[in-house]
Amino acid sequence: MTEAVIGLGSNLDNPEQQVLQALKELDGIPGIRILKTSSLYSSVPVGPQDQPDFVNAVALVKTELEPEPLLNALQDLENRHRRVRLRHWGPRTLDLDVLFFGKRIIDTPRLRVPHPEFRNRVFTVIPLLEIMPDFLMPPENTPLRDLTGLLPERDLRALTIIRESSRFPFSSAGKPDLH
Repeated sequence: MTEAVIGLGSNLDNPEQQVLQALKELDGIPGIRILKTSSLYSSVPVGPQDQPDFVNAVALVKTELEPEPLLNALQDLENRHRRVRLRHWGPRTLDLDVLFFGKRIIDTPRLRVPHPEFRNRVFTVIPLLEIMPDFLMPPENTPLRDLTGLLPERDLRALTIIRESSRFPFSSAGKPDLH
């Protein structure tokens, strides 16, 4: 079993609900178990600004899947949420990224881990810092907190704080446990 960090984002079709539902579905994928989830955050889009703001979160998962099968599972989940790729960095119902996969460095035509843009995106750094304040980023084992002064926090605001009420923020009724 490997711990991986998954980034989630949406800016179409009720983005907050898209991310919350994706978290629930992600936890139901065989071989994946959510350990922690960040709060939900709103962020300005990367790339074209003629689109709505995004809702973002990160999840720490434990997985039996290897990196490419994990990517396949995430892309299947995106497709179930009617993800359409019309333009680079364009609007989307759901975007799921493998940000980290244990301490592994992966560079294949389909997958680069650590995610090459992770360090430049406040909407991934701050949520990960929330759930893993002592995280050391591979390959150099740089403390995650060292990035906070380099990012434009004005482009990020907390939306929904998810309280960890066990290992996952959903009750058996499927409603988020919020405070």
